[in-house]
Amino acid sequence: MNTSTEMLSALLGDKADAALIISNSNRRYFTGFVSSLGYLLVTRKQAYLFVDFRYAEAAEKQADGCEVICYKDLESDLSEILVNENIKSVLLEGSAFTLNDAQKIDGILSKNNAQSIHSDELDKLVSKLRIVKTSEEIEKIIHAQRITERALSETLPLIKEGVMEKDIALELEYKMRKLGADGVSFDLIVIAGEKTSMPHGVPGDNRIKPGDFITFDIGALYEGYHSDMTRTYAYGCVNDKQKRVYYTVLQAQKLALEAIGAGVKCADVDRAARDYIYHAGYEGYFGHSTGHGVGLDIHEQPFVSSKSETVLQSGMVITAEPGIYLPGEFGVRIEDMAVVTSDGCINLATITKELIVL
Repeated sequence: MNTSTEMLSALLGDKADAALIISNSNRRYFTGFVSSLGYLLVTRKQAYLFVDFRYAEAAEKQADGCEVICYKDLESDLSEILVNENIKSVLLEGSAFTLNDAQKIDGILSKNNAQSIHSDELDKLVSKLRIVKTSEEIEKIIHAQRITERALSETLPLIKEGVMEKDIALELEYKMRKLGADGVSFDLIVIAGEKTSMPHGVPGDNRIKPGDFITFDIGALYEGYHSDMTRTYAYGCVNDKQKRVYYTVLQAQKLALEAIGAGVKCADVDRAARDYIYHAGYEGYFGHSTGHGVGLDIHEQPFVSSKSETVLQSGMVITAEPGIYLPGEFGVRIEDMAVVTSDGCINLATITKELIVL
């Protein structure tokens, strides 16, 4: 086993004899191997990665800390391990198993006098391991962030009146890949004008015109790790109302970042931004949480919301992304990723947040 699978095995305690992981990101976290299908069984003695013929050779070379089993019949090969290690209970990922997956595994375990445990217990155990990032993980996130920033900087000069949102998004993705990204963290959000009032608007045929705000919610993927950043720019000109909203969001984000630190509740970080926005007269126009964790998944624990009692720890990577959205007019969001430290945080973004008129 490697360190992460050993830790999961130790965390099992008396909860179960083994854990079965099928989600892509968790399999990658524990083995370092990427595949669209596979089953990772972690017992108290060993970790076993079950893959089919398509991935067997690559898994043998790349998977870390586990025995690779190329299965022709999953039931037969999995049953052999269950019997050999006298496994009587298996924790399943509550958030990953479809009904069909669960029924399939339930059937195999039942035939071997073993019980499936359907709960969120395994999800909590894995989250406990993944929520604090290693220095190697943080370096990959930083690299993804630098790709994102450079791609944005190279794209901004291309923005002219009449350019379509979807063409800007396409150019950004192209530049990210040219700069070494494995892909984009998510479908890039590049929207302008009235569409910026939609937090997750979709780039389309809308053309840039003077007076527009342009929202860039973008991120690159590097060796499995994501970056996430939002910047809002003005094109051609900006009015007083736009300025007022922009600087309200900027100050709210500054307060959220200042609130971050080990020992602080996520709800308190959210409150720092939310209270400022609400007191500025925009209650009801900031409807999402202030942030979320980032790593192998673009949205992962911890979630920086008004209801989250999670206490921040050094090494967590979270976003701070307050916004104000005025339906039918415009919206503003500003987002950075930050690494939590014992006395605050390290902002991973280096690109300016001052209001820029392109």
